[in-house]
Amino acid sequence: MTVQSSYHHSPMQLQDELRLIEAAKQDPARFAPLYNKYYKQIFNYIYQRMDCRDTACDVTSNVFLKAMSNLASYQFKGVPFSSWLYRIAHNEVMQLFRSQKDKRAINADISDLRNIYEENEEPFFEEYIPALKKLIVSLDEEEIQLLELRYFEKRPFKEIADILDITETNAKVRMHRIIEKLKKHIIKLKP
Repeated sequence: MTVQSSYHHSPMQLQDELRLIEAAKQDPARFAPLYNKYYKQIFNYIYQRMDCRDTACDVTSNVFLKAMSNLASYQFKGVPFSSWLYRIAHNEVMQLFRSQKDKRAINADISDLRNIYEENEEPFFEEYIPALKKLIVSLDEEEIQLLELRYFEKRPFKEIADILDITETNAKVRMHRIIEKLKKHIIKLKP
């Protein structure tokens, strides 16, 4: 038996979810279990990227409205339905930032920042925190998105690739470039 990566879902859970999706495709009133299952996750994903709760609620509503409206075009790819929702959420957030020219929020604590160093086998010093936050804010939107998905939300590269609609190799290469960019600036700070 071949087991596909399921992003924390067993094959049985994926099949149960697929039945829910197929039922919702037949009758939109049956979308509620999917909404209830993923609303909090998607809201948190969006809210992490902005400081306004009301805006996060509005964007989350748009995500589920688009998901429900486009459910007929959804194709099961052996991964949770949430990957598709995250992709819609990502696009909605990017559209909001483009249209309002708002500066996005970056919500990270010390352990999130430490993860960047530890995974890359670099020593971490708390003195780096202010400079690292400033560097992260200066990255472009796509780079920040990759950092958040990998280090703040601790998602595997395969899931990141699925959410961003890129290859897993591309996600790894982009992440490597971001880390190298951060290292270049942080190296000047080493005690």
